[in-house]
Amino acid sequence: MSAEPRLRVVLCWHMHQPQYRDLISGEYRLPWTYLHAIKDYVDMVAHLEAIPNARAVVNFAPLVLEQIGDYARQVDGFLNNGLAIRDPILAALGAAALPADADSRLRLVKAALRANRQRIIERFPAFYRLAEMGEWLVAHAGSIGYVSDQFLADIVTWYHLGWLAENVRRKDARVQRLMAKPEGFTLHDRRQLLEIISGLLAGVIERYRRLAESGRVELSVTPYAHPMVPLLLDFNVAREAMPEAHLPLLDRYPGGAERARWHIDQAIAAFQQHFGFRPSGCWPSEGGVSAATLELLAAAGFRWTASGEGVLRNSLSKAAPNAATDKAVDAAEAPQPCLHRSYQLGAIPIRCFFRDDGLSDLIGFTYSDWAADDAVANLVHHLENIASACHADSGAVASIIMDGENAWEHYPENGYYFLSALYERLSSHPQLELTTFSACLDEAATPVVLPGLTAGSWVYGTFSTWIGQAEKNRGWDMLGDAKHAFDAAVSARRLSGEQLRIAEQQLAVCEGSDWFWWFGDDNPAETVTDFDCLYRMHLANLYQLIGQEPPQYLSQSFTRGGGTPRHGGAMRPGKQS
Repeated sequence: MSAEPRLRVVLCWHMHQPQYRDLISGEYRLPWTYLHAIKDYVDMVAHLEAIPNARAVVNFAPLVLEQIGDYARQVDGFLNNGLAIRDPILAALGAAALPADADSRLRLVKAALRANRQRIIERFPAFYRLAEMGEWLVAHAGSIGYVSDQFLADIVTWYHLGWLAENVRRKDARVQRLMAKPEGFTLHDRRQLLEIISGLLAGVIERYRRLAESGRVELSVTPYAHPMVPLLLDFNVAREAMPEAHLPLLDRYPGGAERARWHIDQAIAAFQQHFGFRPSGCWPSEGGVSAATLELLAAAGFRWTASGEGVLRNSLSKAAPNAATDKAVDAAEAPQPCLHRSYQLGAIPIRCFFRDDGLSDLIGFTYSDWAADDAVANLVHHLENIASACHADSGAVASIIMDGENAWEHYPENGYYFLSALYERLSSHPQLELTTFSACLDEAATPVVLPGLTAGSWVYGTFSTWIGQAEKNRGWDMLGDAKHAFDAAVSARRLSGEQLRIAEQQLAVCEGSDWFWWFGDDNPAETVTDFDCLYRMHLANLYQLIGQEPPQYLSQSFTRGGGTPRHGGAMRPGKQS
């Protein structure tokens, strides 16, 4: 009797937030990094800890690791030495005296309303009641002066209770005591909650490291500030999948190859600093790849990378330049599409896995409204069908790659029941093997050789989310202006030592891909405004650090927010609703 078909399944969770900290003042402009840390990063590691046979790949963007460490030091410094917390809403949680002026109090109320309405606010009657009062106050801002300090203390406390990890909510007696008290939170209560948050921030990265050391999780990394590496190298690669794309006025990003290598080298260094070993894999920012990007990753020593299904389909459906010979390959000679496989581009020594968009998007966008057991059963059914179809392929692997943070606030109980059932079913299924990308390589399955690669990302298999629209192109032109100014300062030897290091860090933040995602008129206006302001702040800081007056255009918004989120919010780094 033939053996049951067995399919390798890799769950790859990408943890990413951009730089929300003003590198000059040290102030955090948005709180999403620490909130996702105490809710999603803690929950995700707890689920893996709870099921010994579970396996996953967890990818960290270095800026997430650095910001979590900074928050942990700030909160510890406040609790033990009275030092300031440089995030307004987190600082308010532990403050003995809450803001007195009307503008600060109104900003605090607005901040405390930024949580998923259905899954976080309405879940808790006390929080819901406070939120309704807060919404009335926002609509009648003139009444904010009549609000008591107790109301502010209560809504800020419930905001943080709502953002806690579900595993913490269920197991920590201190949290349960606080949640049983609907209002009237004292300074002692708030400080106790801050102590809980301090412990979560200080311990979460170490928990992932321990799982990696025990072989239960593979940790991987993204280039340092989450840049779109293929576009840093060459804007023209956008036309491989979008031949008619309009490009920036800037011919190419100045010094792009050097900057791409910097982001890759710094990512490896930051990863080693936090985890104590060198990563084998790299999820490139937004799955953005090109032939030149794969060459850089291979040269840096990475064994595997990954991208979106659209990139594979584009690469196999049309003639593409051969990475080894630069000759065109007739589409009729190209290999037939096989999504559930590892690939190698010509002779470039790095394996590439491709995201199963259908399965990944079911988790990201569909299952949040299903009963957990039904959702997991449906996913397992799809995987069983793939296992049967790939029965003769010893190298078959289904790659489920998605954001590891934003989806869960759309699920009941932060995805607690879904994730518990998912790991339980997959880790014990006779036809399915939960594993990691490096383990797939170690099993020596022969990769499919791609004769060519059509550059693109996980989004549509193109770079349309980051380049091609007027506002996105303008963002690149502004970045190019700043880079030319930086290069001139370096050439004139106006920067050296620590001054140069800080300016280069600021440049890296400006090169992140998130800013370009949000520019344009197809995202929510409030979020577009947030990211527009952040981008212009970071660019202005760079000019300040190199001793040059920022251009006047940085004081003027150039984006038009409106419409609905392009991807529904579940997979976007930094996306809040």
